[in-house]
Parts: sequence; structure tokens; C-alpha cells
Amino acid sequence: MSDDDQQQVKKDFDDAVNMTASEIEHWLDTDESKSVGQKSGGGESTGHASGRKIVGILGKKKDDLTDADYAHMKKVHGYVARHTKQRPKGDVEDTDWRYSLMNWGHDPLK
Repeated sequence: MSDDDQQQVKKDFDDAVNMTASEIEHWLDTDESKSVGQKSGGGESTGHASGRKIVGILGKKKDDLTDADYAHMKKVHGYVARHTKQRPKGDVEDTDWRYSLMNWGHDPLK
């Protein structure tokens, strides 16, 4: 991936992720966080695992980001972009839609 591509992926990721690492960590410990998302084999949901990866990425310096980190950052941006377009009508504060987005580091109420 070129430097320009990495810069764009980082910018898109930073635009999508509007929660801090500590906010995400706190959120991931909640029952609401654990209650949503696709679970393969009854284990941790895809979004919950993604949240843990995001916390790790947010804790790294730019020079320490790996190709796998950039790939995940791109995945996060894509998920948030798609999912935000599916916003349900009405109050979304206590919805699975919001909880799923928060697992991916994006709180739509911020």
C-alpha cells in the first residue's frame, strides 16, 4: 500500500471512529455490547472483536501500524459508512443499531 493510500485509509478511519480507546474499552465491557452482532460458533461477535482491534490500533504510533492494521482500518470505515446509512427512525439511543456501531468505535449520538 502506498503512503498516499495509507494516509487516506488513516483519514477515513479517523473520520469513522469517533470514540476514544478508553470509551471503546469501557463500552466493550457492557452487556449491551456483548448482546449484538454476528457470532460464529456462539463466541465473540465480529463487531466486538473489531472493537478490541480498534483499541489496539488507537494505541499505536503511525509508524508502528502494520498492513493488517491498515486492512482492518479500511474494514472499519466501510462498516461504519454502510451501517450509518441504515439508521432507523426515531430515538436510536437504546437500539441494537447504535450498539453495533459502537462496537466498531462509532457512536452515532456524538
